[in-house]
Amino acid sequence: MIDSMFCYQCEQTIGAKGCTKAGNCGKNAEVAALQDLLVYQLKGMGFYGDKILKKGYEIDEEICKFVADASFSTLTNVNFDSERFVIYLKKAQELKEILRELAGNIEGNIPQEASYKLPETKESMLMDSKKAGIMYDQELDPDIRSLREMLIYGMKGMGAYAHHAHILGFISKEVNEFFFKGFNAVIDDNLTVDDLFNINMEFGKVNLECMRLLDEANTTSYGNPIPTEVTITIKKGPFIVVSGHDLRDLKNLLEQTEGKGVNIYTHGEMLPAHGYPELKKYKHLVGNFGGAWQDQQKEFDGIPGAILMTTNCLQKPRDSYKDRIYTTSIVGYPEIQHLSEVNDKKDFTPVIEKALQLGGWSEDEPEKKILVGFGHNTVLGVADKVIDAVKTGAIKHFFLIGGCDGARPGRNYYTEFAQKTPKDTVILTLACGKYRFNKMDFGSIGDLPRLLDIGQCNDSYSAIKIALALGDAFECTVNDLPLSLILSWYEQKAVCILITLLSLGIKNIYLGPTLPAFISPNVLQILIDKFDIKPISTPDEDLKVILG
Repeated sequence: MIDSMFCYQCEQTIGAKGCTKAGNCGKNAEVAALQDLLVYQLKGMGFYGDKILKKGYEIDEEICKFVADASFSTLTNVNFDSERFVIYLKKAQELKEILRELAGNIEGNIPQEASYKLPETKESMLMDSKKAGIMYDQELDPDIRSLREMLIYGMKGMGAYAHHAHILGFISKEVNEFFFKGFNAVIDDNLTVDDLFNINMEFGKVNLECMRLLDEANTTSYGNPIPTEVTITIKKGPFIVVSGHDLRDLKNLLEQTEGKGVNIYTHGEMLPAHGYPELKKYKHLVGNFGGAWQDQQKEFDGIPGAILMTTNCLQKPRDSYKDRIYTTSIVGYPEIQHLSEVNDKKDFTPVIEKALQLGGWSEDEPEKKILVGFGHNTVLGVADKVIDAVKTGAIKHFFLIGGCDGARPGRNYYTEFAQKTPKDTVILTLACGKYRFNKMDFGSIGDLPRLLDIGQCNDSYSAIKIALALGDAFECTVNDLPLSLILSWYEQKAVCILITLLSLGIKNIYLGPTLPAFISPNVLQILIDKFDIKPISTPDEDLKVILG
């Protein structure tokens, strides 16, 4: 029995130091241990994979997909099911053996992560997991550990983006190969602090390519998002709430429910789906239910409908809706019904039948709407008007206020900051952090709404593309634009986005509500010296500094 753990990969880690008994996210010590051992296995795969790639050989696409998916599975609030991790671990051992054979004879020392052989039973795996823990090597230089963990967490985030692109048929050789280089780098004792910092910056640029690929995958599959009003009140009748980030699952569900009298609501990071032409054309995609992921236990409590969780942002289900919540893809929770893919298809019949059985809401609420759909194609389509507004002084400043939401006290900072931005400024927002203020009326500047919802965290490429395009238009760098980035973070997708921003040389980023526990004091100082990264203080003080 495992009764202790150490995890500090997310923002809500206990005491801003580390979760040691159970995760604040809800994972227990057993799941944490198996996740550690899976990352350990991925490091071993990275060792052999890097050797293969340096010989000029390619690695089978299915092995690359497994590495991305397995990385994604260990991301916060994705999978809480220990039995699923046993399956991942056994598959990792099988694929590691294939890579070992392909690598051939290797001179020099072979790290224990590569030579490790997985035992057959979960109990033995749990015993072995002790040597896979983050703090197992007490003698390791804390700055080396910090930069290694930062790279691992970045790759977990990129694993999510690579997964979503891959299932739509979009694959990057550059992205696939970096996973092996990155996992090998974190067990290479010859690498210095400078080496690891540079590899993190290299990773940031690879992740930019991964985000670009995902943007291409989504827009090719579903069209470019367009400004769309979304109903945020409930309608009479049976319904399914779809949460997570997987647009393909939503599309498949919409197809399977068409004409069956079941309304579909998005939840959390699914909200931007309403802006995509190939999704919004379904008349039974009727609106968005609730807010950000951390409110789901309260919002789902006993609702008379079914719930489908497609990716991360799952919390421990309450008994009041345990019989009506379903997981699919990477996500999982013990004793919750899981819908698997068979021959590239998913059958959502169980969740549809549950929705019809429950009957749904008995009456409509008075209708309220919000506006979404301001992806890079839309915003850059009116770039001439935006540029003119800046030149005439109608727009004085842009604020990108976005990132992850969470339950930790202090996140009201982002609500207050948005409310206090001057009326001659524009707010760009994305990811679930926007739920802190996206139902407020900020007015407009001319024909342009002051609040522009760019999308979910998977749409971060849009924000970067908009910023780079504005820099080109004004013949300056992003750092010289009247643009400030006010970011909130929670999990590892936020980590990979931050590393990407830094790799582009973007400075003066405000980060909160707390700084990552895995960043050592010396590494933090490097980030401050190179990029002038800042912890948030108060909205009034930060606005005063930004606006001079």
